[in-house]
Amino acid sequence: MLFSAKDEYACLAMLELAVRHGDPHPVRLVDIAEKQGIPQRFLVLILLQLKGAGLIYSTRGAAGGYQLARSPDEITLADILDTIDRTEPAQNGTNRAVNRSGGEASTLTTTLRGVWEKVAKAQQEILERTSLSALIEAGQGLQYVI
Repeated sequence: MLFSAKDEYACLAMLELAVRHGDPHPVRLVDIAEKQGIPQRFLVLILLQLKGAGLIYSTRGAAGGYQLARSPDEITLADILDTIDRTEPAQNGTNRAVNRSGGEASTLTTTLRGVWEKVAKAQQEILERTSLSALIEAGQGLQYVI
């Protein structure tokens, strides 16, 4: 499965909220958009999906904004991507024992499809194991001041 710009923007927005998780003040949409380079009109739609899934909540008003609904160590990339991209990943015919022209699949086709299934499974396992807090921790080692 390849990741869309929307997938990446959703993950970046969630990471921005995760970094500010201990702050009692909600994070304004404009702050997330500017800091992460996400178009505001697109971000609104993404945040609505994340809110609908219960991953974030919003506060209205002049001091309003967005906050994580759970701790960053309880939210994984799989949680975010499952919310944003609810369609099942393309199976590339992995569930069929026929080839694209309608005939019976060859041994090589079946073998190749088995590899695609393993790749998809490994990817899903990585997404399920990777929490927002783990990404923040990994990213802090990359930051330095000159």
